[in-house]
Order: sequence, then structure tokens, then C-alpha cells
Amino acid sequence: ALGVVGLMNVQFAVRLVDAPEIYVLEVNPRASRTVPFVSKAIGRPLAKLGALVMAGAKLAELDFTAPIIPPYLSVKEAVFPFTKFAGVDPLLGPEMKSTGEVMGIADDFPTAFLKSQEAASQRLPTEGCVLVTSADEDKAEFVALARRLVDLGFSLMATRGTGAALTAAGMTWAPINKEYEDGDTTVRAILDGRVQLVLCTTKSPALISQSRKMRRAALQRGIPYSTTLVGAAATAAAIERLRAGDVPVRALQDHHARLTP
Repeated sequence: ALGVVGLMNVQFAVRLVDAPEIYVLEVNPRASRTVPFVSKAIGRPLAKLGALVMAGAKLAELDFTAPIIPPYLSVKEAVFPFTKFAGVDPLLGPEMKSTGEVMGIADDFPTAFLKSQEAASQRLPTEGCVLVTSADEDKAEFVALARRLVDLGFSLMATRGTGAALTAAGMTWAPINKEYEDGDTTVRAILDGRVQLVLCTTKSPALISQSRKMRRAALQRGIPYSTTLVGAAATAAAIERLRAGDVPVRALQDHHARLTP
């Protein structure tokens, strides 16, 4: 037990490859930016409650002992300042790079995720060309994801390795060279406006370095991009929802009115 009374911020790192392990990076006796997000999600002022507990109040006195499970989903999305710094790689790591956060709330995950992307100025396309390139270990899942996008009417542009996997799955695609190769490259296609969405997973340090210019080009053109399978799948689901019709808008107070006391 750490003996902390009130709010506490814990940062974890989760290793998924080989033998999965969970690491605690740091623990701080303070509130984090997650606190206002959770407060809005559950309709309770956590900062106020934390301060009262620090002053000696009991959770039972504050009527805050039972879990609150909302009948809706809340998605937090980070907002980054990458466009203000030329040459910065938007690929994320353990270090904090965001300068703000936005929130999307809906009864289902695709809609909540879609709202979070729109709030972060990531306008997802409903048609056009998707540039896909994946790490070798991701190709099977990437092919299934690409098929979802093709079924939605998107065309595919791919590098050779990913394209071979698409061909094996019976899909057509337009070939494109990697940014460090000669001829027509991913960077040129993005800058020329021939790409409306970029899905690229990279794992090794060499591939991360090689694909940096492509990520930077997408950022420069304001093209949505995803660098993880989870993010790419969420993006595809959000596009499906966007194409399905109007996205409902509800006041935060109306969401809170649905919470069980």
C-alpha cells in the first residue's frame, strides 16, 4: 500500500510480445488529465471528491462507494501539436506528446470513436484511396481490414509486401514504392492528393525510420492515418458508421440523466 489518500496518477507500460509483463513507470500523488474525462463520463466531480477525501471525508459520506457503469461509451482522443513543428515524427511512444484531449460519447463504440476523431480534427473519408502497408506479422489481420474497406467502396494502394498478401486474398491494388525507393513513392502519392487515408503498422526500428517521411506527409496534407492494428480497425468501424447516416448529438446533461443513481 502506498498510503496515498485522494487522487493518484499511475503510469503503466504493458509488454505484449514474448512473455507479457506489466511495468509501473511512475506513481504521482496528483490528479492526471484522465480525471476530468472520467468525471464527464460518469457525471461525478472526481477532483472535488478527491479533495474532500484528502481533507478527511469518507467515501460513504460522499455517497461514492458503488461503481458507476454508464449505458454509453466514452472515447478519449489526444490532440497533438505536430503540425507546428516541421520534421517531427508523429509516431507515438511512451513519452507524452499531446497538448490536449477531446472526448466522444455515444451508445456504441464506432460512433463514440468517430466523434472523438472529428473533435480532434481528424476528418475520416467516406470514399477514395487507402494506402496500406503493414509489418509482416500484421498482414493476416491487415488483409481482413483491407477487405472491409474495399467492401465500403475504397480502392487500395499498397507497397509490394503488403500487396502480395492482398493479391493472395483476391483483392486488387495499385502498387506504390516505399519512400526510400526510386519512382512513384508513398510520400509523393500522399502529397499529390491521391490518398485519402493511410494505414501503416511498423514494428522494427529500421522500418519505423524508413516510414517516417510517409507519416509526416500525411500530417502535412491533413490526411487521417493510423499506425496500429487496433487504431486501424477502429477507424474502419468509424467509417462504416459515418457512411450509415446521421450521427446523433446529445447534450452531456442528457447522458448523465441516464445514469443509475
